[in-house]
Amino acid sequence: MLNTQQFIAAQQAQVETLFDLTHKAFSNVEKVVDLNMATARATLSESADVAKAALAAKDPQGLIALQAAMLQPAAEKATAYSRHLAEIAKAAQVDAVAVAEAQVAAMQQSLHQLIDVAAKNAPAGTENGVALVKQAVEAANSAYANVQKAAKQATDIAEANFNAVTETAIKAAKAAGKTGKKAA
Repeated sequence: MLNTQQFIAAQQAQVETLFDLTHKAFSNVEKVVDLNMATARATLSESADVAKAALAAKDPQGLIALQAAMLQPAAEKATAYSRHLAEIAKAAQVDAVAVAEAQVAAMQQSLHQLIDVAAKNAPAGTENGVALVKQAVEAANSAYANVQKAAKQATDIAEANFNAVTETAIKAAKAAGKTGKKAA
């Protein structure tokens, strides 16, 4: 069935896949760290500006107006950060799914080859057993495809929900900012 050369080639392919996936994971972690560092720098700079503006306020209404003016941009920045983080996560998921799909396809191909070799070498009268195994493999492949389709639909729904929540948060922040400006 499998000779030493095939076993070594399969192991090398697994190691290459592992290193590729690890490289992609580190790349995504690096993107998150870069995003967090940029966000921290911007927040620090903006905090200094806000502190200066707060100290320059002449009365409580000036502080309330400053707070109201900051609400909408803060919500928009938080939303932008969340979107960027979600994009990084989605890219990581796409990478992982691609690797998993390739692995499943390779395993399915190997299994089909193994069944074909077994069918050729099977004694006479075992055709029904081989056919039963082939049907079981096809049923498993079909079930896997259905699960994969359902997972994709769930991901799409989660992304749509995230976008809806984000839009609602932005609208609420804008409304709160307008209300705060009117109160000042």
